[in-house]
Amino acid sequence: MFLRREVPPLFPPDAKLSNSKLRRLIVAGCVSVDGRPCARPAFVLRAGSRVTADIDEEKLFYEKDPGDLDFVLEEKDVLFEDDCIIVVNKPAFLPSEETIVEGRASMHRAVIDYLWKKNPSLRNPPYVGIMHRLDRETSGALLFTKTRQVNKAVHDIFEGRQVRKVYRAVASCSDGGRLKGRSLPYSFSVDNYIGRVSPKSQACRMGPLSPEKGGLHARTDFTLVQVDGDTCYLDCQLATGRTHQIRVHLSLSGFPIVGDTIYGGKQGFAANGGRIMLHARLLEFPHPLTGNLISCEAPLPPLFGLTV
Repeated sequence: MFLRREVPPLFPPDAKLSNSKLRRLIVAGCVSVDGRPCARPAFVLRAGSRVTADIDEEKLFYEKDPGDLDFVLEEKDVLFEDDCIIVVNKPAFLPSEETIVEGRASMHRAVIDYLWKKNPSLRNPPYVGIMHRLDRETSGALLFTKTRQVNKAVHDIFEGRQVRKVYRAVASCSDGGRLKGRSLPYSFSVDNYIGRVSPKSQACRMGPLSPEKGGLHARTDFTLVQVDGDTCYLDCQLATGRTHQIRVHLSLSGFPIVGDTIYGGKQGFAANGGRIMLHARLLEFPHPLTGNLISCEAPLPPLFGLTV
C-alpha cells in the first residue's frame, strides 16, 4: 500500500504502473527498508521506517515479450572459453541479463545453465559475471566472467577502451547521391554528444544533446563494405559505448538500420523476424590475466551480407 501511494506520483499520469509491476520491483530486491533490502511484498512497515527504491524505468515498465527466444546455449555457440572468461554468440530476441519480469529467459541465465551442465556436481549455480550488454534484438559476441577474481581487470579493460568492438549493420541507402562515385570500402566517422531525448515513461530514444544538458561524447567509425540496391552493409567500430550509439549515428548519417523504426529505419525483414539488423561481429581484447590478445568473431547471420 505504501509503494502504491508513493511511487505513481513520481511518473507522468499516463504511465501504467500496476500492482504487479510494484510487486516485481520488491521481489527483484530494488526496495530497501532502513538500509536493508526487502523482498517481501507483504512486509509491514513500522512508524518512522525509511523506504528507498532503486527504480530502472525501462525495466519497471517492460512487459514480457511473447517473441523472446527460448534458447539453450551449446558448445557451438561458445566463441572462447577458459577458466576465467567465456565469450558467447548471443542470438537476437534474447535479453543479455535477467529483468524484473519473473521467469524471463536471458543470455546470462543460458550461460549459467551451460556451465552447470558441464559441472553437474556443483551444489549451487556457477558464478557468471556480466561485463557488458547487447540490446535484445542485437546478436553477436558477448563476454562474461567465470570468476570474481578477474572482474576488476575486465572492467578496467572496458573502461580503458582496450576492447575493439566491431558491429555489422544492414541499413537503407536513403542518400544515394552520397554514394555516387565512391569506391568501396568507403569510410566515415560520426563524432558528437548524445543523450536521452525521450521521457522516462516512454521507450528509450537517444539523440544529439549538448554536454550542458547531459549529453555524452560519442564516436563511431564506419566502413561501408557492400551496397545492394537500396540496402547497404556497414562495419561499425565503437570508440565509445553509449546507449543506442550506432543506431543514432547511422540515422543521423542518412543510413537508418533496417528494422529500427525508432530511428527512421524501414520495417525489418520477415525472414529475420523483423529484427533490428545489428550484429556484434568482432570482440577483441587483452586477456585479463595473461595480456594475450583474444579475438572472437561471431559468424554473420543470414541477410547480413558478405564477410569483408
